[in-house]
Amino acid sequence: MSDCCPSQQKPNQDLKRHCCPKNGKQYLEVPYRTVLHHVKNPWDLSLKEQRYYFCDDPRCEIVYFGLDNTFITQSMLRTIVGIKTTTDDALICYCFGITKTEARSNKQAKAFVVEQTKNGTCACEIRNPTGRCCLKDFPK
Repeated sequence: MSDCCPSQQKPNQDLKRHCCPKNGKQYLEVPYRTVLHHVKNPWDLSLKEQRYYFCDDPRCEIVYFGLDNTFITQSMLRTIVGIKTTTDDALICYCFGITKTEARSNKQAKAFVVEQTKNGTCACEIRNPTGRCCLKDFPK
């Protein structure tokens, strides 16, 4: 869906990439404000405002990493990152609380998210740890 969260998304070619300090693969930038909303006690971590990136590799313990190669692991987050876990109760849609199991078993769940996205009632940039729309994560 190219118009998912259109007011919040940049075209993919404009997004910056950086290599994860653990696995060396390149990942997309995530808004600083997204990181702030997912870390436990951001005031204790002394997060500096810089570019952050989201590592979606389920085998890598790092979730976010900064341009300066500082990193944030799952244990430092208050949100369980569904894309990095294999459990069926992990969330796919953070705006409306839809799990992997529900997305597979109930086609109405995706239709609901598509409709809400069109209506602009999603908050993917903040609620989704990736900072992007969840629709691409739904089963085909």
